[in-house]
Amino acid sequence: MINKSLRRWFGLPSCMTSIGLYNRTGMLQLPLSSIVEEYKVSKARLVLTLRDSSDMSIRNAGIEVRTGRRWSASNAVEQAESRLRHQDIVGTSCQGRQGLGLNTRQPWSSATTVQRRELVQSEIRKEEEEIRKVKAVQMGSQGSWTKWQTTGRKLSWTDIWKYQFFQLQFLIRAVYDVLPTPANLQRWGLIETAECTLCGGRATLDHILSSCKEALAQGRYRWRHDQVLREVADTLERHKKKARVHAGAKHINFVPAGTVMKGTKGGHPSILDGTNDWELRADLMKQLQFPDIVHTTLRPDIVMVSGKTKKIILVELTVPWEERCTQAHERKKAKYEDLVQECREAGWRAWNYPIEVGCRGFPAPSLEKMFQDMGIEGQARKLAIKKVSQAAERSSSWLWLRRNASSWKPSTNG
Repeated sequence: MINKSLRRWFGLPSCMTSIGLYNRTGMLQLPLSSIVEEYKVSKARLVLTLRDSSDMSIRNAGIEVRTGRRWSASNAVEQAESRLRHQDIVGTSCQGRQGLGLNTRQPWSSATTVQRRELVQSEIRKEEEEIRKVKAVQMGSQGSWTKWQTTGRKLSWTDIWKYQFFQLQFLIRAVYDVLPTPANLQRWGLIETAECTLCGGRATLDHILSSCKEALAQGRYRWRHDQVLREVADTLERHKKKARVHAGAKHINFVPAGTVMKGTKGGHPSILDGTNDWELRADLMKQLQFPDIVHTTLRPDIVMVSGKTKKIILVELTVPWEERCTQAHERKKAKYEDLVQECREAGWRAWNYPIEVGCRGFPAPSLEKMFQDMGIEGQARKLAIKKVSQAAERSSSWLWLRRNASSWKPSTNG
């Protein structure tokens, strides 16, 4: 009943899986908690509270926590404790591209009673999340997000209240591919054919948002690309004015012996540091002219040049289908590798940054890496990535609204 009400509140179809509402490690995380998960955690907490009570009579009373036949709280607590002891033997492991020592955890052997209670509850939540993820992997279209090599997005209640209803509905339904595309309507038995109204191909969500040849020829995808590129260029334009110019030797503070000084957290080294004569050129409104360093017919989306330090930065943006971000990165990296090498042979220090932002608003790690190397840190970097993601998402929602229109007219407000 709760799942049905939540789907109706978000404007989602009944066929959408409840995993999209409650997952905590997926690409799109909503601020919702599963009542089944909360029930299991509360029952496990009750078992631990009774078992570890400071009152001897309560510990020896043999109180049984009833939970039904499908699931036993006592068994779940025993399994969670067994896994936690096993993790002490295995040690802390890294996932994906995490470096050694990045993750830390509280060992079970040295944990207090309160800490053990929290560890068991956390382990039960992890088990529930693992069950959800296993089910998602087994799904076809609704579980395709498990293959994405992009950065996830976590929506707060504040974000949800700020969203327009259609925009939020489009985002959730696009991630889980439950939008009423002709391919889905045919699968649901509502129409007979799934032809694209523009080119006649099979109109899946992938086809409509990133693969239609007629939409590409009309400039629809180029318009979306320019909307995202404008956000990236504006961010870099604002930040290049803040580039630090190091003058003279670094000041060293000497302190008396035995004095403990509070360390200052140094910022990430930035390519833009050392000069303030950066010139940014973006392939917007008019055709970009490559600087007179080498002769080339290639036109990167953004070129940043510093004549004093002889530095040049190339940024090439792609807005692909999320599952093809890795292929797009390798293709664009190879495309500009020779140009970067020619700039270096001409005596310039050159960098090549192919970046990808999924057409549904999920950026690849390359975007964060580029902002980090430019010296954009902390909250400023998070805000910049958020704006770029929203630009791609809003543009794709407009393309979705105009999917059946034979003539293309871009949105005037972007």
